Parts: sequence; C-alpha cells; structure tokens
Amino acid sequence: MAKTITLRLKDDIYNIFLEMAKAENRSLSNLIETAALNKIREQQFVDDSEMAEILSNQNLLKRIKEGSNDAHNLKGRFVE
Repeated sequence: MAKTITLRLKDDIYNIFLEMAKAENRSLSNLIETAALNKIREQQFVDDSEMAEILSNQNLLKRIKEGSNDAHNLKGRFVE
C-alpha cells in the first residue's frame, strides 16, 4: 500500500518541480518519486569510468578476490 509523506519545499523549488512534472505530463508526486529513485540507483552502482578504474587496479582486484574467498570459506567475522 502506498504511503503518504509530507515534504516542505520553498516556493521557487516547488515551481521548478511543478513545471517539470507538467512538461513530462506526470503528477508532481510521480516526478519526485522517480527523481529520488534515480538518484538512489545512481549512487548504488558504478558507472563505466569507475568500473574501468576498478578493473585496472590489480592490487584492488587481488584484495577483492581474497576477501571473496575468505567469505566463501567463512574465514573472519561479519561486522555490521
């Protein structure tokens, strides 16, 4: 079931959101929800340039593989 939240926006920010929602023929609520989800997803995953940097770092890849093997073999302890 959908939840209702209250969001305070300055008038100028509200107007920017409202104009964008109208331009995209969607509700203000849908625009804000979609923008928030896109931002969260953007931060959860690496982009192509970040992945290329990771893959070019042999020391990092070695440490990731060692950590993965340790986890698979239940070596060490999990810290929350």
